Amino acid sequence: MTARVLLIEDEPNISEAIRFILSRDGCDVTALADGTGALDAVRAAMPDLVILDLMLPGVSGLDILAQLRADPQTQALPVMMLTAKGQGRDREAAERAGASHFMTKPFSNDDMRAAVRALTQG
Repeated sequence: MTARVLLIEDEPNISEAIRFILSRDGCDVTALADGTGALDAVRAAMPDLVILDLMLPGVSGLDILAQLRADPQTQALPVMMLTAKGQGRDREAAERAGASHFMTKPFSNDDMRAAVRALTQG
């Protein structure tokens, strides 16, 4: 089974790297460059996993996560928060908002693949 991943990341280099890593691992990756329209995109794609940057133009990743968790259609959807800010308070805020997993940038390819596998196969 191919995992469908919706990636919401505003840094083109990071977005392309994640898409490359996961595509080679058999995932079908769709990318958005900002948080505007993220909820509509999730509902339309119904991915197996959302990888969500914490800091996005338009709408913050935490706001998007809160909206996903508030919607019965998406509340159980695995969401990996991705951030360049690895401070404890960011991790705590993401966990309080309902993040399934938290990963800081930079990340290793192996860590990204392992996290995606764990979130999409469990």
